[in-house]
Amino acid sequence: MPTTLPAFADVTTSDSALRRFLHGLPGVDAVGLEARAAALGTRSIKTTAKAYAIDLAISMIDLTTLEGADTPGKVRALAAKAVHPDPLDRTTPMTAAVCVYPDMVATAKAALNGADVKIASVATAFPAGRAALPVKLADTRDAVAAGADEIDMVIDRGAFLAGHYLDTYELIKAVKEECVREDGTAARLKVIFETGELSTYDNIRRASWIGMLAGADFIKTSTGKVGVNATPANTLLMLEAVRDFKAQTGIQIGVKPAGGIRTTKDAIKFLVLVNETAGEDWLTNHWFRFGASSLLNDLLMQRQKLSTGRYSGPDYVTVD
Repeated sequence: MPTTLPAFADVTTSDSALRRFLHGLPGVDAVGLEARAAALGTRSIKTTAKAYAIDLAISMIDLTTLEGADTPGKVRALAAKAVHPDPLDRTTPMTAAVCVYPDMVATAKAALNGADVKIASVATAFPAGRAALPVKLADTRDAVAAGADEIDMVIDRGAFLAGHYLDTYELIKAVKEECVREDGTAARLKVIFETGELSTYDNIRRASWIGMLAGADFIKTSTGKVGVNATPANTLLMLEAVRDFKAQTGIQIGVKPAGGIRTTKDAIKFLVLVNETAGEDWLTNHWFRFGASSLLNDLLMQRQKLSTGRYSGPDYVTVD
């Protein structure tokens, strides 16, 4: 675990020690952060570089359905789209994963039938996280047992905002332990902060470090269920956190912005942020994901335009 490394050996021994560490992190210059995110967003990507970026973005999507009205048929259709996003062009990359509720994991697994697409499941009383710890752990355990390759958990934002940082850390650590299967393999853990509810950039930086110290494989901005989700600025801040964490520990952590990323232009802006902040090591779907579904359709339309010279329009892609 990262907390056994010399640099952080004493950080999580008590709530006061963790608080001292987190409040000792450099304060975030909000103006500077937003200005840098905006400046990187003006980079122009053309021709072959754009084609590469589109395919890369498609391969990084966690194709998601998280609605009360989800049915087995809808999940099977989502899985089919993840494997063949454009049925008329089999050179189109598969998406990274499909993301569903725990009770739909088995359906997704059967539908994917061994395809190289991960099964991600939300857990821990997603999206609000308002449940007792045993319920959250059972939620995770059920999803892993059903075949989930990845778990997207939510932190207790109320505990975090009340300053109970060690409780937040212990929750993540406990969920991480439930990700380990009987054969010793483990589902990768994505920790969702719901950045729109954390209020400040300083809080986002502190939450990022709690997640990384507790063993997160990914840190994720949002559930997509609140008004403010992924933004270039909050994603840039989290990319800086994983870059700094790797520099100090040698451990690489992924980043997943989710919610509000709908167009090819938006996706390319985020890829530029990754390259210019964390570096090329993060430019794979093993270390960077998009939590989005509507984004895929726009990427497919732009891909078709590059290959045919014509803009096909939304009628030429499947409706999610």
